[in-house]
Amino acid sequence: MPFSYAVLQEPLLELWNTIVAYLPNVIGAVLVFLIGVIVALILRSVIVKVVAVLRIDELARKLELTHQFERVGLRLHIGGLLGWIVKWFFVIIGLIAATDILGWEQVTDYLQQVVLFVPNVIIAVIILLAGILLGNFVQNVVKSAVEAASLASADFLSGIAKWSILIFSFMAALVQLQIAPELIRVLFTGLVALLALAGGLAFGLGGKEHAHQFLNRLKKDISSER
Repeated sequence: MPFSYAVLQEPLLELWNTIVAYLPNVIGAVLVFLIGVIVALILRSVIVKVVAVLRIDELARKLELTHQFERVGLRLHIGGLLGWIVKWFFVIIGLIAATDILGWEQVTDYLQQVVLFVPNVIIAVIILLAGILLGNFVQNVVKSAVEAASLASADFLSGIAKWSILIFSFMAALVQLQIAPELIRVLFTGLVALLALAGGLAFGLGGKEHAHQFLNRLKKDISSER
């Protein structure tokens, strides 16, 4: 019986010593993570209040950004979106610091890759928002120009201009996120070629008669000058 007790006593002491030696790392990791969470929540509140003071959401409504997202069933709140991104960015930073203290190298490397990918997400969102703004602006300009010229299909032409910009912006955002970049480049090139071909055919077929009249008038003017 004493022999069995001695056999069990040594590994239990080793386990206890390991736990005692590792306990400060665990406590430090938990404290660092909690500090990261607190900082993340504070910065989120600050970002939301700053966006509210600057009235960026009101500007988004005036520029019809909010309306565009509502049409597809999404409610855009720029302050909340930026606050959410900042919050989780610092939560992950705190988690990286905690896993580094614990010596979890693989988890730390993975989280670092996630953090490095966050700027790509922010840039992609900016590209999409800029595309929506530019698309709405170009749509209004094209529609006004076509109506001022007393031409038909103002809504159709302005819609084509708007959706072309939106599609290009969406593709650019996907490339920024590194989602099948080679495929997106091929689709982008094909779309440009398709639009060019469609525009050339439309102008060639629809403007054939106008071009003929213009050439005849030019010929008569040249003949009269002689």
